[in-house]
Amino acid sequence: MLEQELLEKLKKIERLHAGATTPGEMDAAADAILRIKRRLADITKVEVLIEYRFTFHDDWSKQLFTALLQRYAIRSYRYSRQRYTTVMARLPKSFVDKTLWPEYSELNKILKTYLEGVTKRVISEAIHADTGEEEVIPGDFLQ
Repeated sequence: MLEQELLEKLKKIERLHAGATTPGEMDAAADAILRIKRRLADITKVEVLIEYRFTFHDDWSKQLFTALLQRYAIRSYRYSRQRYTTVMARLPKSFVDKTLWPEYSELNKILKTYLEGVTKRVISEAIHADTGEEEVIPGDFLQ
């Protein structure tokens, strides 16, 4: 997958989660973001904000999630002594369940697939073509 194809795929997912219904809406990424922001503002008026703790296993996923929060003007933070991979945010539950997390999950899946492909290709071309798995030896490794 080329980088431009990745960007287009990510934009399509973004428009889908914004609730685009007409071809004109689908071409307007800025309108999609505004719709989500408006929806979040409306939900915030009627729902209680819950403090969420999101924990990520890699920096790429955290960066993506933080970028989504920033795009929607959601304050992210972490408490002192929390791990670097932890992101805290106060959000309405329905926004997390119906918009933020599904959008993040789809975007993250595509981004990880792309990054894995690039990593394998670079290692194969620059280091060694065989990037197979290591040998598994029976027995207890603690001996």
